[in-house]
Amino acid sequence: MRKSKLDGAGVAMLLGVQGLLAVNQVIIKLVNAGLQPVFFAGLRSLLAVGFVWAWLAWKGRPPRLRRQAWGAGLLIGALFAAEFLFLFLALDLTTVGRSSLIMYSMPVWFSLLAHFGLGERITGPKAAGLALAFAGCAVAILSRPASGEASLAGDLCALGAAWGWALTAYIARRPVMRAEGPEMQLFWMVLVSAPILLLAAPFFGPLIRDLHPLHIVGLLFQSSIVVAGGFIAWLWLLSVYPASTVASFSFLTPILALLLGSLLFGETIGPAILLAAALAAAGIVLINRPATPRR
Repeated sequence: MRKSKLDGAGVAMLLGVQGLLAVNQVIIKLVNAGLQPVFFAGLRSLLAVGFVWAWLAWKGRPPRLRRQAWGAGLLIGALFAAEFLFLFLALDLTTVGRSSLIMYSMPVWFSLLAHFGLGERITGPKAAGLALAFAGCAVAILSRPASGEASLAGDLCALGAAWGWALTAYIARRPVMRAEGPEMQLFWMVLVSAPILLLAAPFFGPLIRDLHPLHIVGLLFQSSIVVAGGFIAWLWLLSVYPASTVASFSFLTPILALLLGSLLFGETIGPAILLAAALAAAGIVLINRPATPRR
């Protein structure tokens, strides 16, 4: 049932999903120590196909690949593959906090795509939000710490992931994919991305690194809880509560990822990265702020 405003249950679920998405980046960085990043991303999508299929079957709507959706489905799956190829590589090359901050510049790129391709005009407050979020992304990329824990290549991969995410969201809003519904969109994403990533993986080095049981647990957690659980929960929240309200909570993920990166990996949190986080958070809130109706 559609609701006009956020209630207590919605707030609790949103906080849980944002926390899960922040933990997601920590798990990726941990499992990268045992599995080559692109191979890991491909295995995650492959396993997620089964979990998402089981979810849809349980809901009484087993996946149907409609002929009309093949072109858009292949495209959204390829973009999803690119998004996570870049993200998993980013977390191998830069810090959790920086990767999350840069990736969550996605609303900037999606707003530009939506302005020109979906007729969603950029208002004054949204333009201010875009400027702030863009500035936060720029500060993060240009202010790498002297400790050497981050790299320009990793930061640019995170930016590539942000663009992949924005393009995926853009295709999801186009008529063909919109008619498929969010759960089938996710099924297309994992179904198409799995073979692309697995075929690309050998070009990025040995598939197995220093593999331990903990890495297998992380892979299973990613495939089930994060993809088939967290992503579907996020899509459900968007279907029940106002989209702008739900989206505005996304500023929490890079903030939580920044804190987790510092606590678990000893990542440096300096003034520049704090400024980047503040600019990005303020920008995301403004971008997703509902427009004030004209009188």
